[in-house]
Amino acid sequence: MASNVEKEPGPQEPTATSAPSTPEEPEKKKKREYKDFGHEEEGPTHANVDMSTIQLRAEDLYDREKVDLETIVMDDAFKLLQCDENGLTKEEATRRLEIFGPNKLESEEQNAFLQFLSFMWNPLSWVMEGAALVAIALSNGEGQPPDWQDFVGIVLLLFINSAIGFYEERNAGNAVKALMDSLAPKAKVKRNGSWSEIDSAELVPGDMVSFKIGDIVPADCRLTESINVSIDQAALTGESLPQSKKVGDQCFSGSTCKQGEAEGVVISTGANTFFGRAASLVGQDDDTTGHLQKILAQIGSFCLVSIGIFVILEIVVLYPRFHYTYRRGLNDILVLLIGGIPIAMPTVLSVTLAVGAQQLAKHKAIVTRITAIEELAGVTILCSDKTGTLTTNKLTIDRNTIKTYGPFSADEVILFAAYASRTENQDAIDASVVAALGDVSKARAGIKLLDFKPFNPVDKRTEITYREESSGKLKRVTKGMTGIIIELCSRNKSEELENKLEADVEEYATRGLRALAVAYEELDGDDHEAEGNGFELIGLLAIFDPPREDTKQTIDDALALGVKVKMVTGDQLAIAKETGRRLGLGDHMYPAKVLKDGPAPGGKHATLDEMIMDADGFAGVFPEHKYEIVKRLQGLGHLCAMTGDGANDAPALSRANVGIAVEGATDAARGAADIVLTEPGLSTIVHAIRGSRIIFQRMRNYSIYACAVTIRIVVCFAILAWVYQFDFPPFMVLIIALLNDGTIMTLSVDRVLPSNTPDSWDLAEIFAYAVAYGLYLTLSTVILVVIILESNFFQNKFGVTLLTSPVDPNDEQLHAIVYLQVAIISQALIFVTRSHGFFFMERPSFALMGAFCVAQLISSIIAAYGNWGFTDMHGISGGWIGIVWVWNIVWFIPLDWIKFAMKYTIIKSLRQRHEAAAAAATRATSQSEGVPMTRTTSRAASIHESLYSNRVSFIRRAARKVGFGGRVSIKPDELTRFSSHQMQASGQTLARHPSRTAA
Repeated sequence: MASNVEKEPGPQEPTATSAPSTPEEPEKKKKREYKDFGHEEEGPTHANVDMSTIQLRAEDLYDREKVDLETIVMDDAFKLLQCDENGLTKEEATRRLEIFGPNKLESEEQNAFLQFLSFMWNPLSWVMEGAALVAIALSNGEGQPPDWQDFVGIVLLLFINSAIGFYEERNAGNAVKALMDSLAPKAKVKRNGSWSEIDSAELVPGDMVSFKIGDIVPADCRLTESINVSIDQAALTGESLPQSKKVGDQCFSGSTCKQGEAEGVVISTGANTFFGRAASLVGQDDDTTGHLQKILAQIGSFCLVSIGIFVILEIVVLYPRFHYTYRRGLNDILVLLIGGIPIAMPTVLSVTLAVGAQQLAKHKAIVTRITAIEELAGVTILCSDKTGTLTTNKLTIDRNTIKTYGPFSADEVILFAAYASRTENQDAIDASVVAALGDVSKARAGIKLLDFKPFNPVDKRTEITYREESSGKLKRVTKGMTGIIIELCSRNKSEELENKLEADVEEYATRGLRALAVAYEELDGDDHEAEGNGFELIGLLAIFDPPREDTKQTIDDALALGVKVKMVTGDQLAIAKETGRRLGLGDHMYPAKVLKDGPAPGGKHATLDEMIMDADGFAGVFPEHKYEIVKRLQGLGHLCAMTGDGANDAPALSRANVGIAVEGATDAARGAADIVLTEPGLSTIVHAIRGSRIIFQRMRNYSIYACAVTIRIVVCFAILAWVYQFDFPPFMVLIIALLNDGTIMTLSVDRVLPSNTPDSWDLAEIFAYAVAYGLYLTLSTVILVVIILESNFFQNKFGVTLLTSPVDPNDEQLHAIVYLQVAIISQALIFVTRSHGFFFMERPSFALMGAFCVAQLISSIIAAYGNWGFTDMHGISGGWIGIVWVWNIVWFIPLDWIKFAMKYTIIKSLRQRHEAAAAAATRATSQSEGVPMTRTTSRAASIHESLYSNRVSFIRRAARKVGFGGRVSIKPDELTRFSSHQMQASGQTLARHPSRTAA
């Protein structure tokens, strides 16, 4: 419960029921005693040097015998920073901004040209670049010139791939950065003696800033005023409880004000803040290998190994067996290299993710780690906060459950409670009570306010004394914690009333409603400060945080997608259960202590893991509990998403497969999260899950296609070379690859159906499909060539001819026929891989269909008119073009049946084996009561995977531009020392740049 109270606005404490309130008061007292003890122990000191001359001797700033900035009085601090409590002038602030720079973490802008070239820096591109070198440097033997055409074509293909990827990534990065910039924090600053709100990035050392409950401290500062201030420094120190702060104490950028109001002088900004300095020490680059990088590396390896095997076989067979000349064999090898390498794969997958990130941004979900998109597609359990995510985070009076104890009706009780509430600068409770009236003006209508006592943590109640204008009588109303109010009620307090009140409060508690008692008294005479005739308890209000309107439907949608939602809240167990019942989540909720104590002996759960899986949620949760829940769910084989909003949630957000910072989250939570939401509610998360599955399907469809085309090219042309010494022109394979890549890029915006169950990469399944499709397409080409070479079927039946008779295996028109057949059916394969059922049941996007039609039109024109000498190809007649189209259509139709046959035989077997292995791993985990060990990959494997990292890092670069992604931790006693160094550094800089006005 303590965690929950700390997270909520301070004035909400009177709403707690009497039972949970008991531990709160000792905690408050302990804090006050601790603070007083600290005040006595550490008093302020003056600097041991003349502050008017210190700016002339910079070394004095680092001599703690002369200037101990941790304890010097604020007057000396103002002198050192050359400012006062009226703040800086706008001119001086502008000058200092030039000196100190903006108050944000700067990140290196990646050179656009290097980003462009990064698309050519991966193993697949290296093979193509090697092929280009072979074409230009190694193929000039036998008195023939270098193969300039193939060289230029390969380089052009590489540049086109890079250009498309570069354009899409820059667009996505800029779109995400623009949405992130909209989250830029604001700061209240005093300039020219008056307060105004500016971007935190514009703060400079010497500025006077102000912050209150709920605000994020905008820069490192020393407090000049402190009214009951409590600061949450968990992001910096890991302390779960907020720390009380007094005048002269330092507050650090990124920490959150949990209670009170404060003013302070900025001592350090930007990279010189504690958070900025520590972030630069720990480094910002995440050098762990991402999941998508591993997938890219494994798919790349499959293609490279396939090509390597057949290249070696061609060398072994063609040169010794058929006595190929050097140049002729080299051309056949180039065909396998150029046609087999899925050169566009890293670009297509990164562009798909980039476009996906833009689409998720439209749903107000900012992706700060790009590979989180494909991991979100596989999430099986979503652990969600209650407050603000499942509920509205706006306390509301439940009018149907109001209890009355005197002559007043429920409406009159609400009116009296509204009298005892602020109408301006309201806390959450006052706002809910006044809102229950419907019209805010009624809260002061017909009365004259004489005295008002706002809520404070000691009295735990509010009180108003007023004159009723209609009767002229003085009256007093108070509202607050039940136990406090009943003690004041001397007029109608009785054993019977106390029993009834206790029963009503318990009834509220069992339903998760918070009780707010209201009492009333009259005063004799005209002295509003005099004692009244004794308070009378008149009513009990029920306050709750209602579920959001869309939450129930959203939870149903999540369950339909195969994602189980578990509530994880710091609130009381009764509140969690009531919310779960209202939302249809269920009420199998458990207190967080079970995570430590385990299931009760003799209960229905044998192990803690069983209990966690069965639970609909957990209540009274601290951040360390969130971490434990995520860790155990992952140990049971689940991909887990966790939502969070506070700095303390950062460990759990980091641990989760997908950490989600909800709307209104602190900067620390955003920095630890993979996805940042800018709209409240759970519906945004479910939109993101559905969107991520669409993106995943696009990537999976392309992966199957790319691997199938690799098998199809290398096997087909190797067999034709071995059987018929068929030498296909390398340049025409280049044309096929170029048209294929241009079409396949449109997959990033293709219409696909998201799966109804969580997705995961099953590479064995992808490779199985690829081999089946590839071999089938190989068969379609080989049989066509066999019929043409071994018979005159087409010539006799359709009256078509070729240049040679009998047909030579390297007839230039035969090359054109094979080119057109390979180009059409290979590209048409994408319509089979992109669909779950028959290809015509799922309409492709207009972009994909349009690109396919254009590409095939171009292919047909090239086949008809491509009389280019260097290509060893001659244009064919319309008859042959028609024959090839019909042939491909006939062979295309059975592809769907191959897909279904694979799905219900080999793929089904692979999935059963996979599920059995997963179940065995889960059983082993349950027996060991721990997270399963994972074997460390070899260094060589890690290096191979890291070669694809530039394809998944562009979103992270955009995130750093606005300061997301830094995660630091330090001991509390180090904070004080760091503050000293900060003020020394700021004073030293100002000494080197004295104010012009001072001069």
